Amino acid sequence: MKRVIIPVASMLAIQVMISLSVISLSVMMPEVARDLAIDPKLVGIFTAIIYAVAASMALAAAGPIVRLGAVRVCQAALLMAAIGLAFNAVSAVAATVVAVIFIGAAQGPINPASAHVLSQRVPREYFGMVFSLKQTGVPIGFGLAGIIFPFLLSEIGWRGASLVAAGTAILAALIVEPLRPSLDVVATTRGPAKSIWKSIRFVLGHPQLRVLGWSAFIYVVAQHTFTFYLVTYLYEHCRLSIAEAGALLTLSQLVGTGVRLVSGGAGDRFPRMALLGWTGIGMTVGCIATGLLEADTPFWLISLVVMGYGSVVISWNGTSQAEFAHLSPPGEAAPIAAVQTALAFSGAVFGPPIFALIASMVSYRMAFFAVAACVFGAAIWQIIAARRPVAGA
Repeated sequence: MKRVIIPVASMLAIQVMISLSVISLSVMMPEVARDLAIDPKLVGIFTAIIYAVAASMALAAAGPIVRLGAVRVCQAALLMAAIGLAFNAVSAVAATVVAVIFIGAAQGPINPASAHVLSQRVPREYFGMVFSLKQTGVPIGFGLAGIIFPFLLSEIGWRGASLVAAGTAILAALIVEPLRPSLDVVATTRGPAKSIWKSIRFVLGHPQLRVLGWSAFIYVVAQHTFTFYLVTYLYEHCRLSIAEAGALLTLSQLVGTGVRLVSGGAGDRFPRMALLGWTGIGMTVGCIATGLLEADTPFWLISLVVMGYGSVVISWNGTSQAEFAHLSPPGEAAPIAAVQTALAFSGAVFGPPIFALIASMVSYRMAFFAVAACVFGAAIWQIIAARRPVAGA
């Protein structure tokens, strides 16, 4: 049991800290934008920068994870997150751009590193539950940010909040150091690393992985336009306070955490591809409902819609990662996971800026409807693909 609990808990804790760092600017954006005299919708551009860098770093990290060890790479990621958060406290637009570059670099290696450790420690029949458990670090981190940052904003301002988060990331890197020798000795493989380009060709040529990869691209568009725009959307469009919007973000992440675990467990018993497809149908409904909210919509109904949409839009990633790990050739979980991560993060590169463009030029409602249409297409694609025989890895 210890062989499984320690690596899962370690990867979960690291994921929480990185996710909190990634969402920090979005939660603080209304105040940051006011002080820097920029449009709050620029959070979409900043998000795109984070995930463009993260996608590149995910692919670049596959080799170092094998050579240096997954935990060592995660420690480096935590330090990059700390640097980024510290830069954000400089209070200049250029510094904020530098900040999101470092935070993106921190985000990229986490999923491949986790896959490298967990795929060698966890029996395949529990991949769905364990990968989903690790991925609960994302909503937990986002949910904590929704509580912590509004409080810090009121007490020490957004600059002080950024520095507190930076110090916490450094502390996390130090705390995992005692675990590094044992985890990295076991997890690190010998021999030259496989070319990442071969892994890319393998994924894009594999019937199931290709559908999963491109569907992850679309699902991340929905997930991140919801997560990164929720506070701003509820503040600007629905006239809620930042504290109220942050609280709803937290609640949606908590509900989504539970649904993510249920989805992961279900994926160990039912075909994951079909499960992901039907999850996409639920996401489509939630996205449309969110887009229909108005400034005079009762708070209880806003809360219900937000928590309903949040429960499904963040529930899928662990199940997708588990299926990628399941279909990976032996010993290649890290590079295959790197490709999945790069595809998924690419959705965060293109999705939020396009969402912001539609919201600015047309309306938030049409932006949500456009996302819903894309998700619906990906969901149907996966439901159809689930009926085909699974290709051997």
